[in-house]
Amino acid sequence: MNHVTPGAQMKVRGIHKRFGAFTALNNVSLDIAAGELVCLLGPSGCGKTTLLRCIAGLERQDRGTLYIGDRDISELPPQARDYGILFQSYALFPNLTVEANIAYGLTGGNREASRQRVSEMLELVGLAGSEKKYPGQLSGGQQQRVALARALAPSPSLLLLDEPMSALDARVREHLCTELRQLQRQLGITTLMVTHNQDEAMLMADRIAVMNNGQVEQYARPQEIYDQPATPFVAEFVGQGNWLPFQRSSNSHAQVGGMHMRLADNASTVSSGRLFCRPEAITVNPVVHEENLFPAKVREVTFLGNRCRMSFELEALPGHALLAELAPEAMPRLGSQDIWVALPPQSLQVFA
Repeated sequence: MNHVTPGAQMKVRGIHKRFGAFTALNNVSLDIAAGELVCLLGPSGCGKTTLLRCIAGLERQDRGTLYIGDRDISELPPQARDYGILFQSYALFPNLTVEANIAYGLTGGNREASRQRVSEMLELVGLAGSEKKYPGQLSGGQQQRVALARALAPSPSLLLLDEPMSALDARVREHLCTELRQLQRQLGITTLMVTHNQDEAMLMADRIAVMNNGQVEQYARPQEIYDQPATPFVAEFVGQGNWLPFQRSSNSHAQVGGMHMRLADNASTVSSGRLFCRPEAITVNPVVHEENLFPAKVREVTFLGNRCRMSFELEALPGHALLAELAPEAMPRLGSQDIWVALPPQSLQVFA
């Protein structure tokens, strides 16, 4: 059963958009491969929803070009752009049945073909038999599935998702994220999703475009975004992190407070700035000697179920709180407030 035709490549070229004196998008370019799921991730006001609305034709860009496949859609009206869209509000018609809501975007076919298509879509999203119900009789998660079925029913080349899970509680959201990702892979439909939730982006995306102040700061796979953030903003916005002020003391070492830290062999050669380190990269009371091993004092330990988060400060950098994450079974090794911590050279990223 061919539910949806495979997705097309999406190209965004030099998109600019201003609202009065405010620049919402500043020369944004992206390539989205056919069948890929890309997340636009960033804080409120960074431009991610404006970019989605420009692609959808709901806003008109001031400059730049948009392509679906080889077709320039930059000046086309929304109904001619061949996409399905799913909003955070679901936007279902409360006075129409589930069947009528899904069939709303189907045109040019006969009634029996439309009914068959609706049945296929409901089976696809796990709501077979719900044709005659009304949106008010469904849970939030079920309404979102109906809205997804409606977006997919016309077999679009591109699926646009605008914060589609934000109105759902955490458990339903995670379950629906997983289901949507599996469905997107099954259908091979090119998908662009807006979210401010980094866990959602990490769980679902093939690639993430981290946006800030109308620009893309980094566009890469989730693991690269997390392990090798390209800018301080990306490092701070995605996940937890530690920052240490430094002065370069040699090609391979930096001075941090009263400490002499070895850096990774491929570290940036800037003379001063900040070192960045993820909490889970720090080793606490290592059983064998490690590089960059320094005395520290525990401030606080928070139990988080599958891990513990420890706040501490280095003796040579008092008043500067840092975080480490460790497995609960490592807790007995703490022993007292006085500990040793190792900051592996390869985990220290250098920013000017």
